[in-house]
Amino acid sequence: MTSSPLPSAEPQIPLGLPKHRLSVVVPMYNEADNVEPLLERIHLALNPYPWPWEVVLVDDGSSDATPAELQRCARAYGPHVRVVNLVRNFKQTAAMQAGLDAARGDVIVTMDGDLQNDPIDIPRMVNRLLTEDLDLVAGWRKNRQDGLLLRKIPSRIANRLIARMTGVQLRDYGCSLKVFRASTIKNVKLYGEMHRFIPAWLATVTTPRRIAQEVVTHHARMFGQSKYGISRTFRVVLDLLFVYFFMRFRTRPGHFFGGIGIALGALGMAILAYLFGVKLFFGESIGTRPLLFGGFFLVIAGVQMVTSGVLAELLARVLFESGASQAYLARPTAPLGDDDGWHRLSAP
Repeated sequence: MTSSPLPSAEPQIPLGLPKHRLSVVVPMYNEADNVEPLLERIHLALNPYPWPWEVVLVDDGSSDATPAELQRCARAYGPHVRVVNLVRNFKQTAAMQAGLDAARGDVIVTMDGDLQNDPIDIPRMVNRLLTEDLDLVAGWRKNRQDGLLLRKIPSRIANRLIARMTGVQLRDYGCSLKVFRASTIKNVKLYGEMHRFIPAWLATVTTPRRIAQEVVTHHARMFGQSKYGISRTFRVVLDLLFVYFFMRFRTRPGHFFGGIGIALGALGMAILAYLFGVKLFFGESIGTRPLLFGGFFLVIAGVQMVTSGVLAELLARVLFESGASQAYLARPTAPLGDDDGWHRLSAP
């Protein structure tokens, strides 16, 4: 294997690390030049790891040489490096979900495949997760190596907005380096582009008190091109509105739509009642008043919102009773036994 272009640090494995099995999940899209250096960095950090671990690399329908590089490196390193190939580009959230579904560890780490996250931080984050009985330790890129105008400033604004609306107080929602307790993260299904809000989604199945953050190393990108741009900020705002709705009204959408419908309907009825009084007691003509049309439209809108709430309740029941479908399609792979395909420091 070639030498990693990133500066090397001595791996630090915390003493007394509780027993577990570790899965490292890395979604990749058009990152052919980063595959080999990434695996080298992961092995440098985890070779002295005292417990079994594996790497799950997800190719998100890359159009360059990434699939071939993944297969070549997986053969070179051994069965603990596993590759999941998606049949086309389903975007990062679906690729991450595919990796989470394939991961077999009790603890799951997610990270980017662009060499900006450093695997050297993994043992320290895992140790904190297990010793402090947490469900998530999220990375905080305190010294972020990205452009100020297009990356840092929009990210800071988005982080503060997300923290305020979701109630999960993290400084860096966008850092992909996260460590999860598998029993918790596997209860969350990711769709659309919701990977940015994983801590918020996790708060729907656990308490925010079991979510913490840890300062992590961040490197500048050396190979390939960033998949993010300023347009991501607008998508974040739209996704945040959905997350806000989902966190508060996921199991009771009728309360959300019904509450709006009742408010609109009550306002419309009040307007119509006022106009009825004007007509009845003062004999004034109300047929051409704009307020009359406004009152009727508000009542109709109220009825529609209440009806939407009823339909949303029915859909929610179908969702929770039937189970969710997958957001991706992967090529089949050979099944592994429960004890097969793990990297071990020594023979069991």
